[in-house]
Amino acid sequence: MLTNLLMDVAAQTTSEFPWAFALVYIAGFVAAIVGGSIAWYNSKRPPGWEGAERPDIVPDIKAEESEESKETQE
Repeated sequence: MLTNLLMDVAAQTTSEFPWAFALVYIAGFVAAIVGGSIAWYNSKRPPGWEGAERPDIVPDIKAEESEESKETQE
């Protein structure tokens, strides 16, 4: 009886809009905004933004120096 009830509910609630498809795009958009914001705040500032403070929510990411850049500094 419960199985029949669940099957009836599932059959009646079909929708035309692909919610899973839209959810993946929304999650990807949010991830791109967050990743881009972190990258922008950790990069060199464009002209006029040199003195801008980093928001507390953005993590500070230190770049590792490569072997080539270490050799050129010596």
